[in-house]
This record gives sequence, structure tokens and C-alpha cells, in this order.
Amino acid sequence: MASKDKPYRVYKGGRAKGPIRPGSLKEESAGRDGDAYKGPKPARKPRRWKRWALWSFVGLILLVLVWTVLGYLAFRSGIKDANKRLDPLAERALTPQQGLMLSNPSNILVLGADVGSKSRRGVQGRSDSIVLIRTDPDHHKIALLSIPRDLRVDIPRHGEEKINAAYAFGGPTLAIQTVERVTGLQINHVVVVDFGTFDKVVDALGGITVNVPHPILSNKFECPRATQAACARWRGWRFHKGEQTMNGHRALIYSRIRENQLNPSESDFTRGERQQAVIQAIADKVTSFGMFLKAPFTGDDLVRPLATDLSAAQIVQLAWVKRRTPSSGWLRCRLGGTIADIGGVSYVIGSEENVSVIAMVTGKTAPQPPTPGSGLFGPGCLVGK
Repeated sequence: MASKDKPYRVYKGGRAKGPIRPGSLKEESAGRDGDAYKGPKPARKPRRWKRWALWSFVGLILLVLVWTVLGYLAFRSGIKDANKRLDPLAERALTPQQGLMLSNPSNILVLGADVGSKSRRGVQGRSDSIVLIRTDPDHHKIALLSIPRDLRVDIPRHGEEKINAAYAFGGPTLAIQTVERVTGLQINHVVVVDFGTFDKVVDALGGITVNVPHPILSNKFECPRATQAACARWRGWRFHKGEQTMNGHRALIYSRIRENQLNPSESDFTRGERQQAVIQAIADKVTSFGMFLKAPFTGDDLVRPLATDLSAAQIVQLAWVKRRTPSSGWLRCRLGGTIADIGGVSYVIGSEENVSVIAMVTGKTAPQPPTPGSGLFGPGCLVGK
């Protein structure tokens, strides 16, 4: 047999075991000749998509940072204007905040001024809503305390009056002093909301979602019809049960309803609960991702109806406290009492149980709902949003 036909190769170490691949001899020969050998294979180039992904990620981070800064600057500009709108006397009436709001309790008084009502435009008027917000970051709790506008209290230098008259007599300064006297709590911050432009805030947010617990047919106020005859036939504002998205005007009407023709047992306290629901809905929308995307364009508009001492940094801290608070950490509380007619004027005479409600708000005692038999105006606290 010729050597080229042998099915094996001969090496100094002996014959290699196993079959010979058809192309192996040719490759070996080409390597010896040197004509077809092209040297070692070049190193593999790194994949370009990895580099592209890395730079895309870095660009996204930079875009988010720039967008955040632009939104914050727009928001801060609006807050500075809101700070200028607050009476300097009201700011001096406040108790300074101890430390950061991120780690220390804060008491924030929210006053809804009814100067925006069509029947009272141009007049200072009374505070249409009074809500005290207490934050407790260490325990992840936020309490909303509604104070009925008809609660009979001792207003400094004016005697026994409805608590909402304090705003009419002395603006936010006297309202702060009166609420401190009634609750025994020091007020650290104040926010005055002009209901005349409140609807613009909600519209700037793109509307809010509110869960209406029961159907409502309101009493007749601020008729939307064009003629008196049409208003005479109009029955009132209607709200169906369930979650619904409200624009600014609709949310304002919902928070102002004092009578429900479908449920005569509702009272001014029910109205306070509606106002709390609107406040929570606005807070949820303000801290949402969608608002982050629109912040550079709407940051200034959000605070246009407000007058406050809060800085932009403090409001950001407040938003973070709100996001960290679980649903079980929210308290919805109210002061209450009994109805009495004094001199032809209807008042709410405060109950002794209001002291216990304040203790619930501050976390000294466990929250309790209104006691059975306490009537429509029973004081107490409910847990959850």
C-alpha cells in the first residue's frame, strides 16, 4: 500500500489513534507550505450594543436629573409667590418648626377661604373649611382633623362666636390663635386656599379621582343654568356613588356641599369628610409619576391659589412623608358636639370627648370612632384613607 493511501499518520511517538478527518492532511500540508496560512485569528471586537446601552442609560439619568431640577425650579418660583401672599402677622403667629419635617412632627393648619363664592366675591368672608393636618414621620402616621365651622368657641378679643368667624375678624393670624386655643396644639405652618381659584389647581393636575361613598343630590347653590327660570327647575348638583374623575369646578362643588337631599342625616361633618377626601386626592395626584413629567410646565400653577409659610423644600419633605405613610397610618378625625340654638343662631357646642380626639390625633391614645348614640355630630377618628 502506498504511503499516501495509509489511513493513519506516522509520528515519532507512534501512530495517532482514531480515524483521520478528510481535511486534516490538507490543512497540515498548507501549514507546511506557508502559502495559505493567514496567521492567528484577530481578536473579537466588543459588541457595540453594550456600549450603546451604557450611554443610553447615562443619558436617561441625566435627563431625569435635568427634568427634576426644572420642575423644582418652577415649583419653587410659585412657592415664593405664595409666601409673599401670606400676611406677615400670620407667619409670626406660628410656632417655629423643630428640625426637619422628614423626622419631626408638624401641625399644619389648612384654611379654605370662601372669598371665591359668587355671593361673597371681593369680601374676606369666613373660612369655609378648617382642617388641621398632623404628620408624625417616626411612626409613619398622618392625621386629618376636621373642625366644624359652626363650632362655638372663644375667639380672642371677640368672645363666643362660630370658629369660622375668626378668619373674618382677623384673617389667618386670628384663625391660628383660635385653633391653638381650641385644640391645645401649636401650629407650625399654615396654608390658606382661595376657593375662588382652587379649581385651577385641580385642572392643572388634570383632574383628581375621588371615591364618592354615597349618591348625592345637593341643595341648590351656585346654579349652573343661564336663567332664573332654569335655576328654579334645577334640582341641585348630582354625584353618583363610586370612583369618579372630577375637574376643578366639580371637585370644588363636591367639597362645598352641605346638604344631601338623598340623605338628610348628613351634616356639616360629612362635608368635612368630603373635604378630607379632596385633599387626599390632590396629594395623591401631586406626588404621582404623571405630575413629575408635567412639573416643569405646571409647578407654578399648582400653588397659585395658596398663601403659605411653607418653603418648596418643606413641601417636598411633606410629600415624601406622605408617600412613606401606609393606608393604615392615616387617621380621619373630627371634633364634634351637639346642636344648640343661641339667639336665633345655630351652633355646635363642643363635646368633652373632643379632648380625647386631640389625644388620638397626637398618638397618645388609640383612635376610636364616634361612640354609638353620639348623634350626627359625634367626635372621633377613623383609620385608613
